[in-house]
Amino acid sequence: MYGVREWWRDMAGELAGLVLPADCAGCGLPRTGLCARCAGLLRDACTAVRRVRPHPPPRGLPAVYAALPYADEVRAVLLAHKERGALRLAAPLGSVLAASVRAVADAAAEKAAGPGPGTGPAAADAEPLLLVPVPSARRAVALRGHDPVRRVALAAAGELRRGGRPARVLAVLRQRRPVADQAGLTARQRAANLAGALEVPAGAGRLAAEGPVVVVDDLVTTGASLAEAARALSGAGGRVVGAAVVAAAAGR
Repeated sequence: MYGVREWWRDMAGELAGLVLPADCAGCGLPRTGLCARCAGLLRDACTAVRRVRPHPPPRGLPAVYAALPYADEVRAVLLAHKERGALRLAAPLGSVLAASVRAVADAAAEKAAGPGPGTGPAAADAEPLLLVPVPSARRAVALRGHDPVRRVALAAAGELRRGGRPARVLAVLRQRRPVADQAGLTARQRAANLAGALEVPAGAGRLAAEGPVVVVDDLVTTGASLAEAARALSGAGGRVVGAAVVAAAAGR
């Protein structure tokens, strides 16, 4: 008998077909979501996180950790999630971002470790990590129908909590003025375009002071967005310990 449960099952299948491409979002092979090879590529990236540094680095850029190079299948997966609304990709991308966040937190804990009580990595692990996504412009969010960085950040926070590390997303950054499209701009032009563009609204600064802050984004190119986010958060009283991204553009 075709009842409510069957109707919901079929409706979910129809919605999945609309949301996700029929082919693998990474390599294009006929699959739903990701093929085994591309899923393995993202999974293996969780053990290959490294520190990256744009050249030249913008002023105020915190330590940045990335898991993947922004090329080929990785680029395709990020674009499918961001621009084509393949929302189920947030979960595997969130796992990759979580690995980068762990690297930031571990490096910060190691730096803070000392001979005194309460200064080592165990104490740092007890503090909730505050994942602050770099905000997208309101127009971009409206056109895409979702905020991709925030969605991946939420998936990453869930992955971290399941692994025993307290974490939550703190979306406190706002654009205080319009900025130009970054595509085609040089590193210096991007830094000028974003200088002073972000802010933490009044009253939200106390939230950013409740634990170590990790700025998160899907991609780092020149680092201008991460540097501006770190500036705004630090100015509001946040303790920025680093930045984490899924992928880094070539040459970083």
